[in-house]
Amino acid sequence: MVVVTGQNKVSGNPDDAMSSSDAEDDFQEPATPTATQAGQALPLLPQQFPEVVPLNVGGMHFTTRLSTLRRYEDTMLAAMFSGRHYIPTDAEGRYFIDRDGTYFGDILNFLRSGDLPPRERVRSVYKEAQYYSIGPLLDNLEDIQPLKGEKVRQAFLGLMPYYKDHLERIIEIAKLRAMQRKARFAKLKVCVFKEEMPITPYECPHFNSLRFERSESETKLFEHHCEVDVSFGPWEAVADVYDLLHCIVTDLSDRGITVDHQCIGVCDKHLINHYYCKRPIYEFKITW
Repeated sequence: MVVVTGQNKVSGNPDDAMSSSDAEDDFQEPATPTATQAGQALPLLPQQFPEVVPLNVGGMHFTTRLSTLRRYEDTMLAAMFSGRHYIPTDAEGRYFIDRDGTYFGDILNFLRSGDLPPRERVRSVYKEAQYYSIGPLLDNLEDIQPLKGEKVRQAFLGLMPYYKDHLERIIEIAKLRAMQRKARFAKLKVCVFKEEMPITPYECPHFNSLRFERSESETKLFEHHCEVDVSFGPWEAVADVYDLLHCIVTDLSDRGITVDHQCIGVCDKHLINHYYCKRPIYEFKITW
């Protein structure tokens, strides 16, 4: 028998009693976790790869050993196939890499046996090696032509102030003049000089130096700007004016710009006494 006392009697005051809906809410079972919640709670299992890995690189198919892809630990390929990252597969089950596969065979050949590509493919393979972060391949490619020569060339151009800015100025001036004149070509004057100070029959550099020992006041007497569109120089290196001209033409040609140049004289600006500028001036013809 259950005895109900007055103290346990439910009061009619709503503030002193819990409603039936509140009671039901308190005793509801926990909701089933959603898929998103479950994914956050449970870590994903590492992806497993077979010993022989079929690959689809930008639509080109390759097959190699898993150990080949993991040859060097610090590469992107080793990280991709470490199991820590998910690699999608195509309809045939090949692991897909969204990259042009034209030179991927050269990448695999180096990972397999250290083979290097032929000279005509060195630049393109170097670009792919940069993408996949294959340091040993990059080091090997930098020691052979044409990259070895390019490395030396860039070291020389590093001595040239505002070299890239001057190249852009040549392009912009030539483009503007061609459009204004409604012509397929444009001409502009370019000064390329190695020595900072002028050389005349009355003055020669001492001790094979490129600079002259002058006071600051004397130096200002020789400061001027030649009447040209773009001026390169001065610089201190063994490479001469013709080396820099070759670099300028090469870099413009690499951007698809046809350029012819010829020396049309020297700057005849009078400086002081018997000193004249005498910096060589070249005419550049840019054809679009």
